[in-house]
This record gives sequence, structure tokens and C-alpha cells, in this order.
Amino acid sequence: MPFLTEPEPRRGVPIFVLPGIRRVVARNPSVMTYQGTNTYLIEAGDGLVVLDPGPRDDEHVRDVMAAAGSRPVSHIVLTHTHSDHWGATAALAQATGAPVAAYKISGKAELKPDIALDHFSTVAGLMALHTPGHAADHLCFEHFLPDGTKILFSGDHVMSWSSSIVSPPDGDMLSYYRSLELLLARDDVYYLSGHGPLLADPRALVRELLAHRQYRERTILAELKQQDWGVAALAAKLYNKTDPYLKVAAQRNVLAHMLKLKAEGCVEEHEPDTIHHPDALLITAPPGVREESNGQMMTLRADALRRFGMVGLRG
Repeated sequence: MPFLTEPEPRRGVPIFVLPGIRRVVARNPSVMTYQGTNTYLIEAGDGLVVLDPGPRDDEHVRDVMAAAGSRPVSHIVLTHTHSDHWGATAALAQATGAPVAAYKISGKAELKPDIALDHFSTVAGLMALHTPGHAADHLCFEHFLPDGTKILFSGDHVMSWSSSIVSPPDGDMLSYYRSLELLLARDDVYYLSGHGPLLADPRALVRELLAHRQYRERTILAELKQQDWGVAALAAKLYNKTDPYLKVAAQRNVLAHMLKLKAEGCVEEHEPDTIHHPDALLITAPPGVREESNGQMMTLRADALRRFGMVGLRG
């Protein structure tokens, strides 16, 4: 897939992206977050909109405030409530007094948005699109540049540097498919994602992301037609990852595919593996996945041992 790379960005300074838009990249680089979370500062009529305040990091909050300078922050807007995007929300709201806008059904019990958004809601010049899949409360935001160019803040749904993890129960593969199809029907010129650089010609990547997921599903079905598979064992065969964090990410994606196929009546769940696959024993939750799976290491390990087979195959 045509993913993009970029050199490590300057820390603590606003980086020009497009007219009226700058980003401040948080100091949280990792295999799951690339160079760090993008916090966007968007010029609005009555001040600045901060899109995704970033992780809970006082230094990052100071960076954002310094980037705002004398311009007041009028709104704080969230694409979703994974900790690398919303962790700094409370601190930034306290520092600015700005209301927080997020999806109406929050993924975090402790977050009650001041402005509850739904599909096609508008706030401060942004139109929300509910795009669940990576997260149940995920929103993308349509925005028009001063010259009328239509762009999309795509959060973690579509990123320029990598595909997205779909980690149940917050992540849902069927919803992810449908949200990609929603974006394919659009004509945005650029995507600005939650991690990584600006993406031009975004629909080409969206098509490839959907095609890749459909291919992965076909390979899973082909394996299941031969035998039952545990999640960790099948992920190890199909993904062949060596990084322990990426092993977990692969397992989460395989589980999401299995649950989609189960919901569609193609696959059934059997008793879990009794012989632990090595990848199930060595699970370490990567950044982000910890929150996506409710912080339960035991849940991650149990999910790695869940076992599935084709409906009716056992005779």
C-alpha cells in the first residue's frame, strides 16, 4: 500500500500543514503511533479549534498553548477517545475554558462532551462523520479551506503511514468496512490523519485498505475451511510479525475478522485452545491497544486463545 513516511518532526512547535491549519506533534512516538499524535490547530472565525489534544502530557499541553499564542481556543474537538488523542483534553479545557465536542456516546465514562456530536453534526466549521471501526465513537471531520478545497480530518480511521488496528470490543471490523465505504463515496482532496503526514489522493489508499481487509478475510476463511484455528496461532501464520507489540495488533485484527464472520453466520466459536501458542504467552499490550481492550491484560491473553471454525465443518 502507498503509505507515507516523514522525518521526525520538530517537537514543541506548530508545523504549517495547509492554509489555516497547523499541527503540533506530541512526544509519544511508538510502533503504534508513528512519530506521535497530531494535534491540529484550525483557524476559525472566533479563534482556534484544537482537534485531538493528544496524550496526557503537560509539556504537550504547554506546546499547544504556545502554538495558539494570542488566539483564543474556541473549541476542543475529538476524533475518538483513545488515550493518545484525548488524554490531554481535561488539562487543555481547564487552561482555555473551551467546550469539548465529541461523539454523543463517549468511549470513556469520564468524558461527557459539552457538545454531543452525531453523524453530520457541525461544530466550529467542521462537519462530523461517524466512522466506527477503529473505535466505536470515532468521528472524521469535513472542513473547507479558504479557497473552497474540501479536506477530511480522518483521525485513526485512515492514516497516511499505516493501516489501523481494529481491536474488539471497541473496534468492529464490519463497521470498519462500512466506514471505509462511506469515505469511498466522497471526494475529499486531502486527508489529515491522527498520525503521520498529509495524504493526497486519499481515495486510492482507502480503496487499497478495503481491498487488503477483504483479502485478509479471504485468507482467514481459506484457513478455517481446512481446520479450526486459535487467534494467536492464525495471526502468527498470516502476519509473521516479530515485534511483540505488532504480534498483539495482528491478533486483535484476526479476532475482529473472526467476530465479523461469526456475526455473518459463516464462522462459529469453539472451546478455546488448551495448548498455549507462544505468542499468547508473551503478550504485552502495545500503546493504544491497552485502552482499546479495556486495559485488561488477562482479556488480551484469553482472546488470543479463542478458537473458531467454519459453521458445520465439524460434521
